Amino acid sequence: MKPGTAPLARPPADAPARHPPRSRPVRQTGYRLVTLLFSALAVGGCTTLLPTSRTEVVSEWKSYDDAVVSLASITPYQATRQDVHRAGLDPYQNPAVTVLHFGNVLQKFAAATLIKPDDVDPGIRDCLRAGKHCNGYAIAVKKTDRQRTGGFWRDSLNFERETVTTGWSVEALLVFVDDQLVYELLGGQPRINEYEVHRNPLGPLQGWGDRPLQTFR
Repeated sequence: MKPGTAPLARPPADAPARHPPRSRPVRQTGYRLVTLLFSALAVGGCTTLLPTSRTEVVSEWKSYDDAVVSLASITPYQATRQDVHRAGLDPYQNPAVTVLHFGNVLQKFAAATLIKPDDVDPGIRDCLRAGKHCNGYAIAVKKTDRQRTGGFWRDSLNFERETVTTGWSVEALLVFVDDQLVYELLGGQPRINEYEVHRNPLGPLQGWGDRPLQTFR
């Protein structure tokens, strides 16, 4: 220490440590971002954040009308099994096609055995007479979209869940005697539009009473 220089004052040992002041603009910016995020969620309804699902059997048909047009191109007693396969209905290539043996076909036409043969469709009659030489293809295609459409917070907290299901489905039956197509049947739903709503007045606490019981079982 130089002569004539006053000694530096030292802070007491128990004095709290000094930290540099925090940057208020940065902290305020973070608060603003959080506020804007919650405001956007509340105003927008957050429908896009709700889960969606899709059920689809892989098929060349894009609609019910496509199935009708495709099956109209194959006519019983004119089309063969090879013609059906060329139309995209080969069970080894199309997962929507199920092969039916004679027992399966017989179950579908059990009522036909109780009426006069002359009153039965010729294709069914020939199938029943052919016995094990008769078999068939069952075709089932279904495409649906499920979307939750309610409010985000009501849905997330399990107070209310709204689900809209749209799509279409088609079911067809093709019956063969050996390799000759003898019968064709088409049905299904050209348009599916279902609305489902579940309401829980207690929200996330709705099923709390059942959980302890399941624990002790």
